[in-house]
Amino acid sequence: MRTRPTLTWTNPGPSLPRTSTLADVVPIVERGGVLVLSGAGLSTESGIPDYRGDGGSLRKHTPMTYDEFTGSEAGRRRYWARSHVGWRTIAQARPNAGHHAVARLSPRLCGVITQNVDGLHQAAGTPDVVELHGGLDRVICLDCRRVTPRLDLDHRLREANPDFAVTTDEVNPDGDVFLPEEQVRGFRVVPCADCGGVLKPDVVFFGENVPRPRVEQCCSLVDGARSLLVLGSSLTVMSGLRFVRRAASAGIPVVIINRGETRGDPVASHRVDLPLGPSLTELADLV
Repeated sequence: MRTRPTLTWTNPGPSLPRTSTLADVVPIVERGGVLVLSGAGLSTESGIPDYRGDGGSLRKHTPMTYDEFTGSEAGRRRYWARSHVGWRTIAQARPNAGHHAVARLSPRLCGVITQNVDGLHQAAGTPDVVELHGGLDRVICLDCRRVTPRLDLDHRLREANPDFAVTTDEVNPDGDVFLPEEQVRGFRVVPCADCGGVLKPDVVFFGENVPRPRVEQCCSLVDGARSLLVLGSSLTVMSGLRFVRRAASAGIPVVIINRGETRGDPVASHRVDLPLGPSLTELADLV
């Protein structure tokens, strides 16, 4: 059964007191065995906006859902036209200070789970990253299930749409951009080169379930961790929140560093409100 996309949430109770110091976080990280769970807020300093911050993309657009993509040829055309433009920005993005700090902390980590699809953790040199929602750097055929590089599809889309010359700086975390309908209408979508099936980015759309084996892998990481460090995520969607709740239920300390409230605040042991790049750099220096 598909889940309904969760786009917003309301805090039902008082907010957890926040601190602007890392004093309580340092000894937790120094002990090692830290599992990182990162969200879109970690990539904002790389020029990729988050979903729900002050300038979050959900204030401007509704992201593509799984049902719309699979059930509508027009929906797929709209997605691929917009993504064809937006992916260039994602592909050119570079890791920021926060990504590099996480990579420096690797000896203290037991793993990294990211909700991001931009590949910036890996580009910064962090090993063994679990991409909870997949990655925009590859494409999967919904018919034959073959996975191919996004770069190959980009070349094919350019050949199929030689007169499609649209640029914009307003990219969303999922690689989508806003384009008016008249620019989308004539865009040509290409099928799978092997079987002629429908191509989809190898990412989990809103309303789509994370593959069960990936969920089980993440649960295993949580169970083996000594602490969970949440970075730049509002934890609005259950795909990430469930790991926070699992850790808290097991008595594993949950540290959240994020600007603004998160859905995981009620179960967090420590709540830090600081910009991620500078604070994570400081944390890596201290430990």
